[in-house]
Amino acid sequence: MENLPKAKLRLEKVNLYTTLQGQQQGYPILQDISFEVFEGDRVAIVGASGAGKSYLLRLLNRLSEPTSGKIYLDNQEYIQIPVLQLRACVTLVQQESKLLGMTVKDALAYPLVLRGLPKQTIQQRLSHWIEQLHIPDDWLGKTEVQLSGGQRQLIAIARALIIEPQILLLDEPTSALDVGTASRVMAILTQLAQSRQTTVLMVNHQLEMAEIFCDRLLHLQQGRLIANQSATDTDWAKLRESLIQAQTQIAEEWS
Repeated sequence: MENLPKAKLRLEKVNLYTTLQGQQQGYPILQDISFEVFEGDRVAIVGASGAGKSYLLRLLNRLSEPTSGKIYLDNQEYIQIPVLQLRACVTLVQQESKLLGMTVKDALAYPLVLRGLPKQTIQQRLSHWIEQLHIPDDWLGKTEVQLSGGQRQLIAIARALIIEPQILLLDEPTSALDVGTASRVMAILTQLAQSRQTTVLMVNHQLEMAEIFCDRLLHLQQGRLIANQSATDTDWAKLRESLIQAQTQIAEEWS
């Protein structure tokens, strides 16, 4: 029993509704979401556009609050944890991350400076992750406007890894990366999870990447969790066809 991984996250019947003027709640975004995420899990979150994947990550980072239901981190209810303390443990990398007008080097160091870590520790972490992610030295003095979309995405991932969170939330982390860089990032995340240093939840439309990376799958459809299963129990070809059909149906409804 001592070697069993402990639950990091637990959601119990979580609902999220839009807020409309003059109403307490509007349209459902997420409905009756319940699952557990254990230490060292590599979780892929899949679903067609509008399924609620990004909203789920926002809830887990407290950028949004559930309309009802409860979320726990290590058996402590989310609302009892100060937001900054929570985000130091549960870090989100969004699709569009900003450097706040800083240079790459300053943006990478900024979260650690806020925590008051010694300069030597900050420099050691910077050097480690710059080397691990193959970030060129000539990027370090550049600002956001001087970087491509893929470069900004890699820096956002590096900034999150430098924090060394317990749980890392990634929203389409490889969408703008070239194949080599994406594979390197996935290998690093896999190593961190397997050593139980970091638990990873990743939204990714690239099923081939999710299939290689994840050991667990959460499938959202129209705001509901319709599958919570191991990667080995997943029929990936059937899942791919299901997502294509769902996306086609959405396109037809919009048209």
